[in-house]
Amino acid sequence: MFSGLANPTRFLGLVRRVLPTMIAVTVALFAVGLWLSFTSEADYQQGDTVRIMYIHVPAAWLSMMCYVVMAFAALGTLVWRHPLADVAHKAAAPIGAAFTFLALLTGSLWGKPMWGAWWVWDARLTSVFILFLMYLGIIALHRAVDEPARAARLAAILILIGVVNIPIIKFSVDWWNTLHQPASVIRLDGPTIDPVFLWPLAVMALAYTFAFFTMHLAAMRNEILRRRVSAMRRVAASRAEAPRMTH
Repeated sequence: MFSGLANPTRFLGLVRRVLPTMIAVTVALFAVGLWLSFTSEADYQQGDTVRIMYIHVPAAWLSMMCYVVMAFAALGTLVWRHPLADVAHKAAAPIGAAFTFLALLTGSLWGKPMWGAWWVWDARLTSVFILFLMYLGIIALHRAVDEPARAARLAAILILIGVVNIPIIKFSVDWWNTLHQPASVIRLDGPTIDPVFLWPLAVMALAYTFAFFTMHLAAMRNEILRRRVSAMRRVAASRAEAPRMTH
């Protein structure tokens, strides 16, 4: 399957077919998820501020998932030499940065009433902030290096170096004494969160996931088209220069 999608034209055809459906599913999931989020019960301790969770937690999950997708794409660039691997991790980086920024922002808004501070250098918060800086560094690297192939290799190396931060984010609340609460959904012994809150959270997480893949496919399509336009411009420029060289 993946080898078949190595052809950019075939990949663009797939995106053209599936993107409208993915957009529709994403919109429907967000509509249901937001409705559940705003109509669910308030927490007996946190009150209505618990609703920030439905935005914050899926954004935090997707910030890590996006980086894992980039890590596999980076392997595709360095190991398997897949033609679209560098397109995949370049297109995913801005999306991952946006999810991470949203997680940091909503976490700050949630932390003020719960902890009495907008920000603390907590192990979880600090490692997520480092993830945000990693995303910005990858984006800057792609823009700083003019040669796409070289930029892709350097970015892939940086991505694989930074992937060590993902388990640190995940297990930071278990390894260190932090203000951030431990995992209450993805646990070996099952979720400890009440179903009243779990269902809206699950639907919103699914909506975020579909939103990511929808935006990622669209961004990959745009990157492929951008590269084709750049290649056509280079060919046109070289043809325009050829007559001058003969005189």
